[in-house]
Amino acid sequence: MIRYSTDTSDLRADRFAGFFVGWPAAPTPEAHAAALRGSHRVVLALDGDRIVGFVNLISDGVLTGFVPWLEVLPEYQGRGIGAQLVHRILTEAAHLYSVDLVCDPDVKPFYERMGMIELVGMGVRHRSVLGHFPLSPELCV
Repeated sequence: MIRYSTDTSDLRADRFAGFFVGWPAAPTPEAHAAALRGSHRVVLALDGDRIVGFVNLISDGVLTGFVPWLEVLPEYQGRGIGAQLVHRILTEAAHLYSVDLVCDPDVKPFYERMGMIELVGMGVRHRSVLGHFPLSPELCV
């Protein structure tokens, strides 16, 4: 049975294998764990002690938030875990004026089902940094 947690006290890099399937270059497990530790809010999906999905929110804590990542391990997809993660992070952010995210066109219908609306956005992607993200040692605990 999948349980959900906002407890981020054990976000070690070795707990994040198998995510980012299909990405041109995946973030290292160390960068992945550090990014979640630095987030305003995180919701984890757990099967026992195994992290099988997560979503994170970056925010000023007052008015705005941004959801950069929603990931569910491939063998756990199609079970409603992603929808539950989005629902829970949006609940965590219900006090904010805006919560935005950027997604690929193929997953747009998923987010629309979650009550999100299409917005115009712009961005920059430096994909070359994902596989060898420079981190200070204290972030890689």
